[in-house]
Amino acid sequence: MQIFDISLQSLMSQLLLGLVNGSFYAVLSLGLAVIFGLLNIINFAHGALYMMGAYAAWIGLNELGLGYWPSLLTAPLVVGLLAVLIERTLLQHVYKLDHLYGLLLTFGLALITEGLFRQYFGVSGQRYAVPELLQGATDLGFMTLPNYRGWVVLASVSVCLATWYVIERTSIGATLRAATENGALLQSFGFNVPLMVALTYGFGAALAAFAGVLMAPLIQISPLMGSNLIITVFAVVVIGGMGSILGSVVTGLGLGVIEGLTKVVYPPAASTVVFLIMVIILLAPPQVCLERRRDMQPNARWIYLVLLVIASAAPLLGIYPVFMMKALCFALFACAFNLLLGYVGLLSLGHAAFFGSAGYAFGYAVKAWNITPEFGLLLGAAVGAVLGLIIGGLAIRRSGIYFAMITLALSQLVYFGLLQSSFTGGEDGLQGIARGRLFGMIDLQNDLVLFYVTLAVFCVGFGVIYRTIRSPFGQVLRAIHDNEPRMISLGYDVNRYKLIAFVISSALCGLAGALKTLVLGFETLTDVHWHLSGEVVLMTLLGGMGTVLGPVTGALTIVTLQNELADRAGSWVTVVMGVIFVACVLIFRRGIVGELSASWKKLVTPVAHPADPVVADWTTVTPR
Repeated sequence: MQIFDISLQSLMSQLLLGLVNGSFYAVLSLGLAVIFGLLNIINFAHGALYMMGAYAAWIGLNELGLGYWPSLLTAPLVVGLLAVLIERTLLQHVYKLDHLYGLLLTFGLALITEGLFRQYFGVSGQRYAVPELLQGATDLGFMTLPNYRGWVVLASVSVCLATWYVIERTSIGATLRAATENGALLQSFGFNVPLMVALTYGFGAALAAFAGVLMAPLIQISPLMGSNLIITVFAVVVIGGMGSILGSVVTGLGLGVIEGLTKVVYPPAASTVVFLIMVIILLAPPQVCLERRRDMQPNARWIYLVLLVIASAAPLLGIYPVFMMKALCFALFACAFNLLLGYVGLLSLGHAAFFGSAGYAFGYAVKAWNITPEFGLLLGAAVGAVLGLIIGGLAIRRSGIYFAMITLALSQLVYFGLLQSSFTGGEDGLQGIARGRLFGMIDLQNDLVLFYVTLAVFCVGFGVIYRTIRSPFGQVLRAIHDNEPRMISLGYDVNRYKLIAFVISSALCGLAGALKTLVLGFETLTDVHWHLSGEVVLMTLLGGMGTVLGPVTGALTIVTLQNELADRAGSWVTVVMGVIFVACVLIFRRGIVGELSASWKKLVTPVAHPADPVVADWTTVTPR
């Protein structure tokens, strides 16, 4: 009987914890749903706004003497007004673009916000006391209910229901929906549509800040609190239905309870159950596709030959070989990612899973089985290919935001799986991975020798991508992107072509991940985290999406910035990367190589007669 009572108490405690977490999921996902449903913006900065709400309450208490109750009003108001400013200055420029550009822009804003707060407050957490009125607990007989947790559930559900009622059942909500569906018509009746749109975004941000204030007394406030939660909240919104107000609320509460129950039945699965449900829900139709830029290019082998000579001479010019090797690994990673995004038009937010998993496979095989480096690299590519076949086979039926979300969810499952696996070393990772001898003969302990091996592996991977783009298979991929219905009508199995491209991309990502582990001699969870998937998107955008040399240029630029600023600037590295992200999305969408290519075309192309030959772009490839 005593065992039963303990089990019942444990069950009720986990249910309460799940209900509290579900309340936060509900409020946060409600804000996301409002913003997406009314503005068609996938707000990746939502976690940062949630974090800002918690810090606004903490600053109000410690700097201004504002207690908890005033902060429940002032913190959301301050964050909401800041969000209105962001919408008016930045977000309004991406409304006419595919909504995935909004995702990328807000991801950059999240990086900037997180970096600024880390620079000012550091990474250690701050405590925020439970208000005096809500301290203590109430004995319910079958369990003890902390008063503050009960208040959190009550406040969250009340705000969610009030928001749903206003948007779905009042004239204000009807006007907002009309403004997003046909803004020009509504503006002709005298409504200030831009102001309504800005206030809508501000309201969604205020909901995130409200959740941050509610959460502040329960955790240590830190700049990373939003980053760690936002992926789960995205899963809630996708499961509840993108843009569905009531669906997000109900799903948030429900998934919180399911998460709590999972902790009772099988605790290790509690962190992954939400993403598993998301994957199951997403295995069903419709879509959009990220607009991407692609040019053509004639043979220009001499250009690549010159670049290869320059790269080969880099160590002789005083450039640190380990830095160059790391840059080449990420350049191959970015090129593999660009094959999927730049030439097929599919934005994956889970490519870090292939990169990091292959790195772990290489490291474990070398340490446990003592295999040679060449077989370790092949194993890394094979792990990437197999994982890509599984993830791609599930995700490829969808496109646009749904494709991006399912790859993100599946990569999170991989991340949590590696986190909980004993062979990975947990948060410490795998350390002391020996370089060994290539083919049993070439000693890779020498940095200069390993550099030329790394350069050779990069050239092989780059060559595979180059030939893929130039092949008839590459022509079909571009045709599928340009007009998928037409290719289906011609009898092409478009999903099979997309899956093959996905597997090639993931295999090369695996090769890059294994190569990085060989170079650095360790592997950590950083290489599997979703942030790295965001970084490879940044490398591709910065260099030039849909260009051959763009990802290489972007990777070299980002790795150089990280290397130069890491010791001198600390958290400013994250801010700089966020600023570059925002600049690429708003004013620099063609990237470095794309802009140089466009300038070159203007310079060498004569003004026009219809019969004049077109001077093609040497930065991309033309199929034979």
